[in-house]
Amino acid sequence: MPTTTNHPGSRGCYVLHSMLGGPSEDVTRPATVEGVMVRTAGRAWTIALIVACQSTQSLAFGAIALFLPLIREDIGLTFSEAGTLAVASTLTYAVMQIPSGYLADRFDPRKLFVWGLLGTNAMSFLFSVITTYQGLLVNQAISGIFRSLVFAPGLVLISSHFAEDRRATAMGLYVAGGFSSNILVSLLGPFLVEPLGWRVLFLLSSSVAIATVLVYWRVGNTGPAISGKDKAASGNLRGLLNNPVIWLAAVIQFVRLALAKASQFWLPTYLVTDGGFSLRVAGLVVAIGGAVTAPANFLGGWLSDRLQRPLLIIGTSLAVLGTTSILLPNVESLYLVLLVIAVQSIFIQVYFGPLFEVPIRFIGPQAAGTISGFSNFWANVGGLTFTYTLGAVKDATGSFEIGFYSLSGLCALGLMCTALLSRFGSESDEVQLAKMSEQGEVRGL
Repeated sequence: MPTTTNHPGSRGCYVLHSMLGGPSEDVTRPATVEGVMVRTAGRAWTIALIVACQSTQSLAFGAIALFLPLIREDIGLTFSEAGTLAVASTLTYAVMQIPSGYLADRFDPRKLFVWGLLGTNAMSFLFSVITTYQGLLVNQAISGIFRSLVFAPGLVLISSHFAEDRRATAMGLYVAGGFSSNILVSLLGPFLVEPLGWRVLFLLSSSVAIATVLVYWRVGNTGPAISGKDKAASGNLRGLLNNPVIWLAAVIQFVRLALAKASQFWLPTYLVTDGGFSLRVAGLVVAIGGAVTAPANFLGGWLSDRLQRPLLIIGTSLAVLGTTSILLPNVESLYLVLLVIAVQSIFIQVYFGPLFEVPIRFIGPQAAGTISGFSNFWANVGGLTFTYTLGAVKDATGSFEIGFYSLSGLCALGLMCTALLSRFGSESDEVQLAKMSEQGEVRGL
């Protein structure tokens, strides 16, 4: 005789399943306690592996930035040549975002995710044995292509393991892993590089990363939304481009990464040159900022799903960031600088999950990969544009002040787009109709 979920132990499994964001289940229908426990444990293990795998590509990418002074000295690179390594990787990564998202809608995103990670970490492995600038440049250009197969397919993949009303939580959790690995590299890398050297560290980290990906491929489960292989209705790019929602979200994405990348890249230099702080203090400030940014990704997604008001999270974040961008060049005390940067670091990523979830909520999940790829393409355009712009403004004016004010102006633009998005309601008629049909509330469709 089957055990029902009315049993206290089975109800506890159901509560755990719900906390993880799993699809809702009827607690009165027959189900084995062991079955619920196995499914819940399997989902948790798979989600943890997805986040761990995603973090491996950030591990390799962050290590290049951290050890760049040693790499420059070893290979004999100029500052311009060193800069083009990052540009080559970022350009190919950005250009491939839309094709990658489209592929995720048409093919198994799990396979794309795994191949992208294996390729990215293989390029990191090869990076450690290349001895010429030209070889490193080609390596990073190819690495950007493989990294593009990780982002949109990975978002689709992790979302398939969560209920539809937990999508922003899933997306926030996904990107939080990358920040965690960068913190790990920043803390341990300087201590390990002296006895081992940067080449050995790259070999070791890449080998561990590839092993982690292979473990996920061997034991990780496929999400229920993917296992059914109901991916025929993939994104129609031309139709999507006619929808104003995707363009408004793209503008906010442009603002999001313009602010994040420009602040991340130039903040240490600003603190030393304009703020008059030592490099050690600047490093401490950046580390503190990174430590509060990582959990903010998950918190923002969870709060958005809890309130079911993603635009409120987006609008609040942009308003706070616009304020901190004005305050930063106008405060002098170290404690005030720390406070402003801490607040900015929280809100700079807290709306990541809600922002990627909004166009999917409006348009529908059948084109989630294409939508995410389109959004991330414009985000990277913003990051590239304003990372360059702040440096150019510093050269032209001798100060970062105007550059920070321009970031505040971008936040105002993002707030306008958020207000326009609110006029479209919470979901499209098509999405609401599909939900009603699935629940049996609409007949004869």
